[in-house]
Amino acid sequence: MEVIGTVYSINGPVVKTAGSKNFKMYDQVFVGNERLIGEVIGIDADYTVVQVYENTTGLQVGEPVVSTGRAMSVTLGPGIIGGIFDGIERPLNVVEEKSGAFIGRGLQIDLLDTAKKWRVELLIKAGDTVRGGDIIAKTQETEQITHWVTVPPKVCGTVTEVVPNGEYTVTDALARVQSEHGEVTELKLAQEWPIRIPRPYRDRVRAKRPLTTGQRVIDTLFPLAKGGTAAIPGGFGTGKTMTQHQLAKWSDADIIIYIGCGERGNEMTQVLEEFTALTDPGTNRSLMGRTALIANTSNMPVAAREASIYTGITLAEYYRDMGYHVAIMADSTSRWAEALREISGRLEEMPAEEGFPAYLSSRLAAFYERAGYVHALCGKEGSVTIIGAVSPQGGDFSEPVTQNTKRFVRAFLALDRQLAYARHYPAINWLSSYSEYADELGGWYEENVDVRFMGYRRRVIRILQEEAGLNEIVKLIGSDVLPDDQKLVLEIAKTIRTGFLQQNAYHADDTYVPIKKQFLMMEIILYLNDKLKEITAKSIPISQVMKTGIFEEIVALKYNVGNEEFAKFDGYKAKIDGVCRDIIAGNEVVRR
Repeated sequence: MEVIGTVYSINGPVVKTAGSKNFKMYDQVFVGNERLIGEVIGIDADYTVVQVYENTTGLQVGEPVVSTGRAMSVTLGPGIIGGIFDGIERPLNVVEEKSGAFIGRGLQIDLLDTAKKWRVELLIKAGDTVRGGDIIAKTQETEQITHWVTVPPKVCGTVTEVVPNGEYTVTDALARVQSEHGEVTELKLAQEWPIRIPRPYRDRVRAKRPLTTGQRVIDTLFPLAKGGTAAIPGGFGTGKTMTQHQLAKWSDADIIIYIGCGERGNEMTQVLEEFTALTDPGTNRSLMGRTALIANTSNMPVAAREASIYTGITLAEYYRDMGYHVAIMADSTSRWAEALREISGRLEEMPAEEGFPAYLSSRLAAFYERAGYVHALCGKEGSVTIIGAVSPQGGDFSEPVTQNTKRFVRAFLALDRQLAYARHYPAINWLSSYSEYADELGGWYEENVDVRFMGYRRRVIRILQEEAGLNEIVKLIGSDVLPDDQKLVLEIAKTIRTGFLQQNAYHADDTYVPIKKQFLMMEIILYLNDKLKEITAKSIPISQVMKTGIFEEIVALKYNVGNEEFAKFDGYKAKIDGVCRDIIAGNEVVRR
């Protein structure tokens, strides 16, 4: 590293440097005497523009700028899972040891623990030919995750040396590879990768497996696909973070990367405390055993907020390349977009809608495009699923971030303020939400759950839509004037809303519901609907059915039937048959 420039002007996190033309775009640099971490984001004939990922207070004109000669990168290796990092992958536990509760400026720390030794089992031998993506060794990163050590993507050649199985640090050489040109590369547990460049893969395949979450409104009505993209927009207090917590805990992803991008400090503290205390339901071990957290609060430098998204997606791609299914929870992309807007303003760029830069849509597209279900270079299947929370000001879904996000995601889970205030969680509005994965995943549901699953799903959605139309009439003239068949629609829709879509995160059986139980719950509700249609066809008032309490029993089914007690559903069918039989018999007696 050498001094190749000096500070010319300072505008918050945006610093102009002069004195050299040897900078390259997206190079990582150290700015000033305190060696603040920065990245080159613009070059012209006279000046180089650097965005600094730390507080520039006290920085002076004339201080040196040092180039590292490489792009802004993260270190990838064992030790990421279970870690808590800032927006540029500095481990916060080490930061706390060195600078206390607040991140000190110019901290030069290793991104991964270089002293810890990992027990490594080598899977190659001298003379083997390897190329980028091949697995050469493995180590147990956590109880849940085996870390498969791969050859960096751009390396290929013949193995000349291999160390024996044993304990090694992330900086120790495990093997040496000689290329056909005679260049020798050391293979280590850790490797580096630029955060703005997607990691390569063999090929991408269409979505074919759902990301099951145990949340009925998502799994049944608006399914997510492994390797897919989803947005969870909602105003303040509608439950974005709570919904993402549920998805992180209960989704069947192998690894969770949670990015807290520009959120409030107390909210991120709650996330860190909850995630470290939660138990992974699949293994009964700590949830942190398959989770990495990136915490970048709203009081941290705004430029680091912009980088945190790329840091998180690069970590996810690294584990995808080992054959893992990774889910990213980005909370929230609106704060990231605000960081883009602030930096764009300091660069004096021409603003677009609501002050956001004109390249907002292309940046969002580049981020969501890094999701996907792929065949990795190692030959395994892996995926990155991106679930981004969006925080539109005032809950206005017509603002630019929400609208541009909607263009690039295929599942839109719109949170509703009225549902949240009515304590209906998840507060996902079934009329304004959608999932384009439903048809693609239909074959999986029919093969792995029941051939009738997609048909039942369509019937449930149709009933909810009919209810919305009838509610417009009810607002004008009241429900008493409706015929009984329409009153039945309202009652069944209410049963679907309260007994199926609404879920209790604090109830042992209701916080997570397997797909099979979701199907059987739908079946019981629709069975009730069909039987009651026979009742109304005989001109029997629906009010007689309501007096029996059968609707309340069906609503309480989610609490009274365990997640594996499928046989109990037959008892509910028998109960519905008995109620209908008694009502019909009673009315025949009255007529006689």
